[in-house]
Amino acid sequence: QVQLVESGGGLVQAGGSLRLSCAASVSIFSINLMGWYRQAPGQQRELVAAFTSSAGSTNVADSVKGRFTISRDNDKNTVYLQMNSLKPEDTAVYYCKLIRYGYQYWGQGTQVTVSS
Repeated sequence: QVQLVESGGGLVQAGGSLRLSCAASVSIFSINLMGWYRQAPGQQRELVAAFTSSAGSTNVADSVKGRFTISRDNDKNTVYLQMNSLKPEDTAVYYCKLIRYGYQYWGQGTQVTVSS
């Protein structure tokens, strides 16, 4: 069974930084998608940033462009989300998602809270 283990969430002041990690229990060398989504209270889950192919193409939400950077380490089967210049509106539960060989997996989520 594929597992995604997220870490790195927490409480930070506006303007601060956090780095999220998502470690997969399988190789991420060949993927359809792997990245980060978020869900704020009362809102739908939305894409933040994701690799959309094994070649490294990405899709990044306009709301985080220039502030968040997604990266990956295939040797560690891990995807990272570096979040800089955080804003209170970035507060949400952040979920890691993997689509691999047509199957979809989600992590358990990690809370990110940005105080003003």
